[in-house]
Amino acid sequence: MKIGNIELSSPLALAPMAGITDLPFRLISRRMGAGMTVSEMVSAKGLLYKNVKTTEMLKIDDGERPTAIQLFGSVPEELAEASRIVEASGADMIDFNMGCPVPKIVNNGEGSALMKNPKLAHDILSSMVKAVKIPVTVKFRAGWDNEHLNAVEIARAVEAAGVSALAVHGRTRVQFYEGKANWSIIGEVKRAVRIPVFGNGDITSVESGSRMLEETNVDGLMVGRGADGNPWLFRELAAYLKGEAIPEAPSLEERLALAREHLQMLIDFKGEYISVKEMRRHISAYLKGMPHAAEFRARFHKMNTQVEFLNLLDEYQTVAQQYYENEDKYTKVHKEETIT
Repeated sequence: MKIGNIELSSPLALAPMAGITDLPFRLISRRMGAGMTVSEMVSAKGLLYKNVKTTEMLKIDDGERPTAIQLFGSVPEELAEASRIVEASGADMIDFNMGCPVPKIVNNGEGSALMKNPKLAHDILSSMVKAVKIPVTVKFRAGWDNEHLNAVEIARAVEAAGVSALAVHGRTRVQFYEGKANWSIIGEVKRAVRIPVFGNGDITSVESGSRMLEETNVDGLMVGRGADGNPWLFRELAAYLKGEAIPEAPSLEERLALAREHLQMLIDFKGEYISVKEMRRHISAYLKGMPHAAEFRARFHKMNTQVEFLNLLDEYQTVAQQYYENEDKYTKVHKEETIT
């Protein structure tokens, strides 16, 4: 699959997610099989004002390429200039955010609010495309609400503006992240344009990913919350797409080993104090569906140092292993009793 002149190793993309898709998580997802990654959304104004925290979000590691930096804003001239800054920083692509539903973004006329103004969306993306030589892509939603499902209109407008690919999240802005994603409108967008289309929303397994491809005929899958705490999903989807055997789900040891590595990567990138706080949220995702998860989640949220965090992770591993061993013994005894 190609986006502009960029060849992807697989048609699988990591969706941009605030507070999640920083450089360490992008590296992990790329290693697991994502063909491309997209950064957390970056403020165009923040770049123009040379905000230090905003500028640091442009950092890319060669191990994660190809990577798109996602910009948000609502002024064509500002986004054109911000795009030049992103290109100069070494990004492979620039993505534009038209999907964020958060009130503080929407109330500024940014994110999914732009779906109410297709002409402005066209003008913004046209200015970005003309400002740089690298591919420009865009991510948007099905519409503002169920009475205004205008994803097809938006798709045609941004294609006319010159974007190289687009991604459609099947929920409306009003839905936020609740309810079911509307895959039928993703299929309508795919049929309406000639550029590559990624489908996004409710891809949490190989089964749902395969159904998305069959029902919409999209060119690629963009995985968001389904990969949060489960980047192995990319490994499974990549195997499916190649016609290979689907790898087994990660073991307890593999899951916790990656959590430890993730913490170290965060510390190397951001320092211990910030990273341990951020890892509290990540560990909740890694432990989802695991035994004693609620009890340990509460305890992890009190950890402040790397040593404390790792010690508690070791304690959790011991408790979880004992749980699985007892469960295996119970299953074995129950089977023997049934046979008898």
